[in-house]
Amino acid sequence: MNTIRNIAIIAHVDHGKTTLVDKILHQSKLFRDNQETGELILDNNDLERERGITILAKNVSINYKGTKINIIDTPGHADFGGEVERVLNMADGGLLLVDAFEGPMPQTRFVLQKALSMGLKIIVVVNKVDKPNCRPDEVHEDVFNLFFNLDANEDQLSFPTLYGSSREGWMSTDWKQQTTDITPLLDEIVKTVPPPRTTDGTPQMMITSLDYSAYVGRIAIGRLARGVLKENMPVSLVKRDGKIQKSRIQELYLFEGMGKKKVEEVRHGDICAVMGIENFEIGDTIADWENPEGLTPIEVDEPTMSMLFTINNSPFFGKEGKFVTSRHLRERLFKETEKNLALRISETASPDSYLVHGRGILHLSVLIETMRREGYELQVGQPRVIMKEIDGIKHEPIELLTIDVPENVSGKAIELVTLRKGMMESMEPKGDLMHLEFSIPARGLVGLRNNLLTATAGEAIIGHRFKSYEPYKGEIPDRNSGVLISMDGGSSSAYSINNLQDRGRFFISPGDVVYAGQIIGQNIRPDDMVINVTREKQLTNMRASGTDDNVRITPKIDFSLEECMEYIQGDEYLEITPKALRLRKILLDENERKRASKKIGG
Repeated sequence: MNTIRNIAIIAHVDHGKTTLVDKILHQSKLFRDNQETGELILDNNDLERERGITILAKNVSINYKGTKINIIDTPGHADFGGEVERVLNMADGGLLLVDAFEGPMPQTRFVLQKALSMGLKIIVVVNKVDKPNCRPDEVHEDVFNLFFNLDANEDQLSFPTLYGSSREGWMSTDWKQQTTDITPLLDEIVKTVPPPRTTDGTPQMMITSLDYSAYVGRIAIGRLARGVLKENMPVSLVKRDGKIQKSRIQELYLFEGMGKKKVEEVRHGDICAVMGIENFEIGDTIADWENPEGLTPIEVDEPTMSMLFTINNSPFFGKEGKFVTSRHLRERLFKETEKNLALRISETASPDSYLVHGRGILHLSVLIETMRREGYELQVGQPRVIMKEIDGIKHEPIELLTIDVPENVSGKAIELVTLRKGMMESMEPKGDLMHLEFSIPARGLVGLRNNLLTATAGEAIIGHRFKSYEPYKGEIPDRNSGVLISMDGGSSSAYSINNLQDRGRFFISPGDVVYAGQIIGQNIRPDDMVINVTREKQLTNMRASGTDDNVRITPKIDFSLEECMEYIQGDEYLEITPKALRLRKILLDENERKRASKKIGG
């Protein structure tokens, strides 16, 4: 038992967490066979690599001087709270990684708060001390203040601190004295993180994540809290609701490096993968056959945002995707809830659409992006915040928003946030930047990032996390400009787009095929305008000099998936296919839209 350490890595997006785990794996290889090996990359999902964020928690394990260290990589973003909670359940300690310039960030705070409340022992790593203008001593002070503000106990407050550079592959107790490798960090983990607590009794293992294999189906992963599990052993599965079903373990695996190793038995304290258990969910407990005792299931924060997911019924449906029917959509969404704890799905009056509840725009956009890469076609409606009624009063989710901006544009940032009912909590200089903190309704965050980046010429660093439910703050102004809508279907012409450029900015380029009712641009006025972009130039047999000068067309606005989700209004859909993102009106026919608006107005 003394030879196992289970440790979770906690860090803000892009503070070097995944790079550090790579270096630990790299070095453990050197300890084993002294052969230089290539770098190992933990973020092995395309989406994670592109965005530079960790979405799914992963397990790796190394052997260091006779001690097995299980490392659990946690997502750094509050939107993946469901992932975070089940991961910390497997750990006895945590590595808190902070950037030597940026210091602790809002998302770090979210995960750290969870870890401290679970009583984990934390080691602080101040990373990237090789960066110019870094401030390791100030950051160390900031981290101490953060621990204090999060009600850490005395033992947690006396945390050990290491300094170093994940990229360069060294760690030291003094940031001015560079070492040659990360041995000091591994020694500190063995010394500080307690081994798993020993308790006598029958086997108990909570399933905290799942894997899937095409050969054996679903695989249960978790930490064995007590007892011993063996191959072919009959066990009971205690469900979250207390029901018990009998089952049998077929195979057992322990984690080794990036892979798994088949074993005959697993002792308590280790993290293992169990095959052969059927109909399990995350939060269920694998327990003794005769005297099953369940563990307390994981509590997950409630979703704060919902979106309508529906099948694609645009004129282009089925042209670009493999999975287009309501059956495909339903199966994929319900499959996602098996492992995505913070996601909830509810049926609507229509058999073709579902309400999906998640933790925020990022949480939902990662699901949508994953689905479109798998070949799904779908449409989503405007993101809506989930309201609650508490003591007869309407409450809404409030988020804590932090913005770091250059001082000369901080006024613009403050103005934009206060327009959306944001209340400033603090404002202080941080290096060359101003650090602003606001509490703002979650509704106010929809579309804010885009406006902030535009107003600050891309300089703003924005982070937010859920704070609490508070009484409704009143109406927030939404998009203040109308849209340009295509009148006809067909291929757009450079001639038409050139002549209509004074109407606004376009989302399409000449030659793009459009359909009637598709949103193709942003109007400079507040109302919507229907335009014809498919009209070609009439050819005559007369030619005057200068009439055929090259047309100069402003490049189109290219929205990312999140920007599209934040842009659409209540009467619009975002059409998502593996090849394209298109904005459209729900009612494609102009006369139908006019009738509907008269009904609302009347």
